[in-house]
Amino acid sequence: MNQLHTGHFLLRPFAAADASSFAEAVRESMASVGQWMSWAHAGYTKDEALSWFDFCDGSRAAGSAHEFGIFLEDDRTLVGGAGLNQFNTVNGFCNLGYWVRASQQRRGAALAAVHLLARHAFDALKLSRVEIVIADGNLPSLAVARKAGAVHECLARNRLQLHGGPVAAHVLSLVPEQD
Repeated sequence: MNQLHTGHFLLRPFAAADASSFAEAVRESMASVGQWMSWAHAGYTKDEALSWFDFCDGSRAAGSAHEFGIFLEDDRTLVGGAGLNQFNTVNGFCNLGYWVRASQQRRGAALAAVHLLARHAFDALKLSRVEIVIADGNLPSLAVARKAGAVHECLARNRLQLHGGPVAAHVLSLVPEQD
């Protein structure tokens, strides 16, 4: 699985040439993404992006995560990132996460990524469940998950670590359509 396409967006593994754009996207998005992603900080560098890309490549090779850049269909404009991770092979499910840079938000990229990755999880990876876990208060991400058809199951106490402490998080799920 090298690329996933839909409408105006392309999901593909990050390449070293994307590092500067990735770092710029993180720095641009501190007011939105930085609030909900502990790894995002105002001084995010190209070297940090390259380190992340190396981790993504290793995780993909090991089958422990499938992380992608979200790009416009031109394959040059970095919109954000999304991936499948935290696989539970015994019970057949994983986590799905996404983020979109500030200048590209509210254009359908996150929703497209959720649809593409969920379809991949069910069809190619043969999983029976995909979870989306969202920190309480992150209303834009919650709206994307709901619009994608995810079912809200609970608000779990101390479910995520965010900026050094535990926070409650909404747990939503997608399951394959039943015939």
